[in-house]
Amino acid sequence: MRASGSLGNFIFVSNTPIAATEGSMSFIWAIIAGLIVGVIARIVLPGRQNIPVWLTILLGVVGAVVGNVAAVALGVGDTNGIDWIRHILQVAVAAVLIAAVTPYYSRHSVR
Repeated sequence: MRASGSLGNFIFVSNTPIAATEGSMSFIWAIIAGLIVGVIARIVLPGRQNIPVWLTILLGVVGAVVGNVAAVALGVGDTNGIDWIRHILQVAVAAVLIAAVTPYYSRHSVR
């Protein structure tokens, strides 16, 4: 099992090697997954998060990658059926990132 990342001419997304020529589609899927993970993380967090959508996507992508690495390290990155533990870890990491960044972004943003 491998975490998300690259190795030679292959890109690994969720333990599946993808040829480097398909990298642009992997990038698009990473953005879509980041949006989904980020939105779910924002729903899980109480209160309002005053961060833009691009930051939600970015933190969702980072949360998904770090959560995937943590799931692989714990040995639950690839199971039979739906990888619920991996997805919960991804959302949890994204939620922690959003909770940590929101006060900093709100204080330093120019409106």
